[in-house]
Amino acid sequence: MSYPKLSGEEITKRGKELYENKILPLVETAENIGKIISINVETGEYKIGDDLIITSRKIQTKQVDAPIWAGRIGFNAVYAVGGTLIRTAQ
Repeated sequence: MSYPKLSGEEITKRGKELYENKILPLVETAENIGKIISINVETGEYKIGDDLIITSRKIQTKQVDAPIWAGRIGFNAVYAVGGTLIRTAQ
């Protein structure tokens, strides 16, 4: 098994920057709100779907050790454990 070359902190930083600065305007549409987005933070490639594992695996078909950041479109987190997801988009 291969592992990403970036730290978890760097993956998070790059993922948030890519999403907020380049990808968000393209994907935050009514039909995508609430869906999962997985982003390869090295290439900027992304996949959107209903399942985190499926979107991540689709990214990994091109690059097995892809450093992946994931989010829920229009919300502050992918999942809420013991809390509530907060809607960020209007």
